Amino acid sequence: MLLIVSRVHTSSALRNVRVACVGRRWIQTTHSTTPTSAEAYLEPVSDRPGITSLLLNRPKAKNAISLRLLKELQECLDTVQFDKSTRVLIIRSSTVGSFCAGADLIERATMTKAQVDKFLIDLRRALGTLENLPVPTIAAIDGPALGGGLEMGLACDLRVAGHSVTKIGLPETRLGIIPGAGGTQRLTRLLGIAKAKNLIFTARALNAQEALDYGVVDYVSAPESTAYDKALDLAQEISANAPLALRAAKQAISRVPDVGLESGLDFERASYEPLLHSKDRLEALQAFKEKRAPIFKGE
Repeated sequence: MLLIVSRVHTSSALRNVRVACVGRRWIQTTHSTTPTSAEAYLEPVSDRPGITSLLLNRPKAKNAISLRLLKELQECLDTVQFDKSTRVLIIRSSTVGSFCAGADLIERATMTKAQVDKFLIDLRRALGTLENLPVPTIAAIDGPALGGGLEMGLACDLRVAGHSVTKIGLPETRLGIIPGAGGTQRLTRLLGIAKAKNLIFTARALNAQEALDYGVVDYVSAPESTAYDKALDLAQEISANAPLALRAAKQAISRVPDVGLESGLDFERASYEPLLHSKDRLEALQAFKEKRAPIFKGE
């Protein structure tokens, strides 16, 4: 049964429902129904409170980024930005063996230059929103992450590759273009100039272990498990910590490339100070005294 809601959902909307982002409406379905037809949708992890998945859902196209997927992706990210119940967001494919194969080149061939220009602007905005979400984000790469797909992964805080993944890279120079959704900038900030030039100039596709050795991804799953399995374990470890502290830590760390050390230290102190007076801080001290795990509420 479908329930169409014409307003933006509060945090409770993500707890026990699948949320598909369709235009300005949010279509909710319970987990017992058939999969949504949305190309990007949010789904809380039922047995892991605080963890939400953003699923890419174009299985026949390896989740290539279409105009519709991009629109729904942005709307889902806008929802997460103001959702208090999400402590960690995992970006993943709705189907095994995929992540995101980049822009939909078949659709691109039918677009005018103006449409392509708008697509690139919208993609830049979406990945900027992803990068600047207040909560930690993890890309679960269980299949090819090429071009815009890898750029999406680079906009996440952490990246996990499935053990058997063989195609992770930025192939744009082979197609007569360059990465256009942040690849030249985020990859260079992540790896340094020489390594970024190497990967972009050669258009080389890395396998999971090579991507780990290079520093493109942070984890590779065990052979018997998936990137999503590993991402869930990592998200569980993160979400056990104080939500306000996680948000403050992300904000402070993200400022590092843009400011000098002294300015960064000042910003760190400004982010630290409000936490001292939070209920979660008092709970942490009480839990330490009582030798138990703290119960954080994000307050």
